[in-house]
Amino acid sequence: MPSITCFIRYQLDPFQLDAFRTYAENWGRIIPRCGGNLLGYFVPHEGTNDIAWGLISFDSLSAYKNYRARLKSDDEGRQNFAMAQQMKFILREERTFLRGVEGTLHQPALSTPRAD
Repeated sequence: MPSITCFIRYQLDPFQLDAFRTYAENWGRIIPRCGGNLLGYFVPHEGTNDIAWGLISFDSLSAYKNYRARLKSDDEGRQNFAMAQQMKFILREERTFLRGVEGTLHQPALSTPRAD
């Protein structure tokens, strides 16, 4: 069965991006320990300055539910959630679950000849 990916869209306080970076880096340890395949967190670089993304894959929706249960009992996970609530750098959070389209995932860039 193909995996599902949880796309988390965050609307942030743009004046607290460093706090969100710390929050995301913490998940880099916590998520794999709790059973998620962390694809990464992405913060604004150019353009919109208040939207960030987190992408985590799971074998199934059931695996995601098991992960959420482990996450709730993880001390560092609870501390990370508490920090976000206390500092209020996340203004809004949305989750969408998607499946990748076979034949489009992990396609490497093709080298192209230089135009002289």
